[in-house]
Amino acid sequence: MAEPLTAQEQHERRLAVRDLMPTTPFMGGLGIVFERYEPDNVTLRLPFREDLTNDGTYFHGGVIASVIDTAGAAAAWSNHDFDRGMRAATISLSIQYTGAAKRSDLLCHAHTIRRRKELTFTEITATDNDGNVVAHAVQTYRIV
Repeated sequence: MAEPLTAQEQHERRLAVRDLMPTTPFMGGLGIVFERYEPDNVTLRLPFREDLTNDGTYFHGGVIASVIDTAGAAAAWSNHDFDRGMRAATISLSIQYTGAAKRSDLLCHAHTIRRRKELTFTEITATDNDGNVVAHAVQTYRIV
Protein backbone atom coordinates (compact mmCIF):
# COMPACT_ATOMS: atom_id res chain seq x y z
CA MET A 1 0.00 0.00 0.00
CA ALA A 2 1.33 3.43 -0.91
CA GLU A 3 2.33 5.94 1.73
CA PRO A 4 -0.23 8.72 2.25
CA LEU A 5 0.55 11.97 0.47
CA THR A 6 2.00 14.79 2.53
CA ALA A 7 0.07 18.02 2.97
CA GLN A 8 2.45 19.66 0.47
CA GLU A 9 1.89 16.89 -2.09
CA GLN A 10 -1.89 17.23 -1.64
CA HIS A 11 -1.62 20.99 -2.16
CA GLU A 12 0.52 20.57 -5.29
CA ARG A 13 -1.97 18.11 -6.81
CA ARG A 14 -4.88 20.47 -6.13
CA LEU A 15 -3.00 23.28 -7.89
CA ALA A 16 -2.17 20.95 -10.79
CA VAL A 17 -5.90 20.31 -11.28
CA ARG A 18 -6.52 24.07 -11.33
CA ASP A 19 -3.79 24.55 -13.92
CA LEU A 20 -4.88 21.61 -16.07
CA MET A 21 -8.62 22.30 -16.30
CA PRO A 22 -8.44 25.41 -18.55
CA THR A 23 -6.08 23.61 -20.94
CA THR A 24 -8.42 20.72 -21.75
CA PRO A 25 -9.95 20.95 -25.24
CA PHE A 26 -13.54 21.80 -24.26
CA MET A 27 -12.80 24.17 -21.37
CA GLY A 28 -9.94 25.74 -23.29
CA GLY A 29 -12.25 26.25 -26.24
CA LEU A 30 -14.75 28.05 -24.03
CA GLY A 31 -12.01 30.25 -22.59
CA ILE A 32 -12.72 29.62 -18.91
CA VAL A 33 -10.44 31.58 -16.54
CA PHE A 34 -9.87 30.87 -12.84
CA GLU A 35 -10.47 34.01 -10.76
CA ARG A 36 -10.24 32.30 -7.35
CA TYR A 37 -9.20 28.80 -6.30
CA GLU A 38 -9.26 28.30 -2.56
CA PRO A 39 -10.19 25.19 -0.60
CA ASP A 40 -13.92 24.58 -1.22
CA ASN A 41 -14.38 28.04 -2.76
CA VAL A 42 -13.87 28.70 -6.48
CA THR A 43 -14.79 31.44 -8.95
CA LEU A 44 -14.53 30.97 -12.71
CA ARG A 45 -14.95 33.69 -15.34
CA LEU A 46 -16.12 33.14 -18.88
CA PRO A 47 -15.31 36.23 -20.93
CA PHE A 48 -18.18 37.28 -23.19
CA ARG A 49 -17.92 36.08 -26.79
CA GLU A 50 -20.61 36.41 -29.44
CA ASP A 51 -19.87 32.93 -30.79
CA LEU A 52 -21.09 31.43 -27.47
CA THR A 53 -24.54 33.01 -27.86
CA ASN A 54 -27.61 32.33 -29.96
CA ASP A 55 -28.23 35.96 -30.79
CA GLY A 56 -24.95 37.82 -30.22
CA THR A 57 -26.20 39.16 -26.89
CA TYR A 58 -26.91 36.39 -24.33
CA PHE A 59 -24.85 33.26 -23.55
CA HIS A 60 -26.48 30.02 -24.71
CA GLY A 61 -27.93 28.07 -21.76
CA GLY A 62 -25.71 25.09 -22.54
CA VAL A 63 -22.64 27.30 -22.27
CA ILE A 64 -23.83 28.53 -18.87
CA ALA A 65 -24.46 24.92 -17.77
CA SER A 66 -20.96 23.90 -18.87
CA VAL A 67 -19.28 26.65 -16.86
CA ILE A 68 -21.49 25.92 -13.83
CA ASP A 69 -20.59 22.22 -14.01
CA THR A 70 -16.89 23.06 -14.33
CA ALA A 71 -17.02 25.45 -11.37
CA GLY A 72 -18.66 22.80 -9.19
CA ALA A 73 -16.08 20.23 -10.21
CA ALA A 74 -13.28 22.70 -9.48
CA ALA A 75 -14.69 23.30 -5.99
CA ALA A 76 -14.76 19.54 -5.42
CA TRP A 77 -11.13 19.16 -6.52
CA SER A 78 -9.95 22.26 -4.62
CA ASN A 79 -9.86 20.47 -1.28
CA HIS A 80 -9.91 16.83 -2.41
CA ASP A 81 -7.93 14.14 -0.59
CA PHE A 82 -5.95 12.53 -3.41
CA ASP A 83 -5.32 9.44 -1.31
CA ARG A 84 -8.98 8.62 -2.01
CA GLY A 85 -8.64 8.51 -5.79
CA MET A 86 -8.56 10.55 -8.98
CA ARG A 87 -11.36 9.26 -11.24
CA ALA A 88 -14.23 11.70 -11.31
CA ALA A 89 -17.62 12.48 -12.83
CA THR A 90 -20.63 14.69 -12.26
CA ILE A 91 -23.39 12.49 -10.84
CA SER A 92 -26.15 15.09 -10.74
CA LEU A 93 -26.57 18.71 -11.77
CA SER A 94 -29.73 20.77 -11.29
CA ILE A 95 -29.84 24.32 -12.66
CA GLN A 96 -32.41 27.06 -12.27
CA TYR A 97 -31.98 29.87 -14.80
CA THR A 98 -33.07 33.13 -13.22
CA GLY A 99 -31.81 35.79 -15.61
CA ALA A 100 -29.45 36.55 -18.45
CA ALA A 101 -26.03 38.16 -18.76
CA LYS A 102 -26.46 40.79 -21.47
CA ARG A 103 -23.14 41.15 -23.35
CA SER A 104 -21.39 40.48 -20.03
CA ASP A 105 -18.79 38.06 -18.74
CA LEU A 106 -20.22 35.15 -16.77
CA LEU A 107 -18.90 34.57 -13.23
CA CYS A 108 -19.56 31.24 -11.56
CA HIS A 109 -19.04 31.12 -7.80
CA ALA A 110 -18.91 27.56 -6.42
CA HIS A 111 -18.52 26.28 -2.91
CA THR A 112 -18.51 22.86 -1.35
CA ILE A 113 -21.45 22.14 0.93
CA ARG A 114 -20.43 18.69 2.12
CA ARG A 115 -17.85 16.01 1.48
CA ARG A 116 -18.52 12.31 1.94
CA LYS A 117 -16.40 9.23 1.21
CA GLU A 118 -16.91 9.42 -2.59
CA LEU A 119 -19.42 12.23 -3.13
CA THR A 120 -18.94 15.98 -2.90
CA PHE A 121 -21.94 18.31 -2.90
CA THR A 122 -21.51 21.81 -4.31
CA GLU A 123 -23.63 24.91 -4.87
CA ILE A 124 -22.91 27.24 -7.76
CA THR A 125 -24.24 30.72 -8.50
CA ALA A 126 -23.68 32.29 -11.91
CA THR A 127 -23.79 36.09 -12.16
CA ASP A 128 -23.10 38.82 -14.67
CA ASN A 129 -20.39 41.46 -14.13
CA ASP A 130 -22.75 43.53 -11.96
CA GLY A 131 -23.56 40.63 -9.62
CA ASN A 132 -27.04 39.95 -11.03
CA VAL A 133 -27.86 36.25 -10.66
CA VAL A 134 -28.15 34.42 -13.98
CA ALA A 135 -28.51 30.88 -12.62
CA HIS A 136 -28.22 28.83 -9.45
CA ALA A 137 -27.25 25.15 -9.32
CA VAL A 138 -26.58 22.22 -7.05
CA GLN A 139 -24.18 19.48 -8.08
CA THR A 140 -23.15 16.07 -6.84
CA TYR A 141 -19.62 15.17 -7.90
CA ARG A 142 -17.98 11.77 -7.40
CA ILE A 143 -14.24 11.17 -7.08
CA VAL A 144 -12.94 7.61 -6.51
